[in-house]
Amino acid sequence: MARESDQANAWQRGIRRFAASDPGSWLFSRTLDHLDRVAFRLTKGRHMVSSLLSALPVAMVTTTGARSGTPRTVPLLAMPTADGLAIIGSWYGNDKHPAWRHNLRKHTDGEIEIEGEKWAFRAEEVEDERRERIWQQALETYPGFSAYAKRAAPRRISVFVLHPA
Repeated sequence: MARESDQANAWQRGIRRFAASDPGSWLFSRTLDHLDRVAFRLTKGRHMVSSLLSALPVAMVTTTGARSGTPRTVPLLAMPTADGLAIIGSWYGNDKHPAWRHNLRKHTDGEIEIEGEKWAFRAEEVEDERRERIWQQALETYPGFSAYAKRAAPRRISVFVLHPA
């Protein structure tokens, strides 16, 4: 991934702070997925609105529906870690887990597309020290996860690592 999240300009850092706020989370949770899908299609997988606004690495992640068995694609923050590409089930601090989390728990295989590259993965939900290490790295990448965790409580936000299949 070419984009480095620590190279965000002042406007992008402001967008990140707004996204972590209650009004920002409310607005973005209802609009960004739709805008990302349109931008993704128009740019042939090279860009998404959320990554352009925030300078954070966002990927299109396709899972298999836990109940329906049909493919489900959602834009998610995808962070490179020593363990692999990590995705965080924050859902803007919603009190329920995101649907993709349920999908990955039932069907661990999926596909990811980021900055024009597409590959199959096998997801692993991480716990204990590994989860904490990745969670701390996620907070360094996007401090807004802290606000999401407070809003989501007592729900514990899930952390997955995606390994090439």
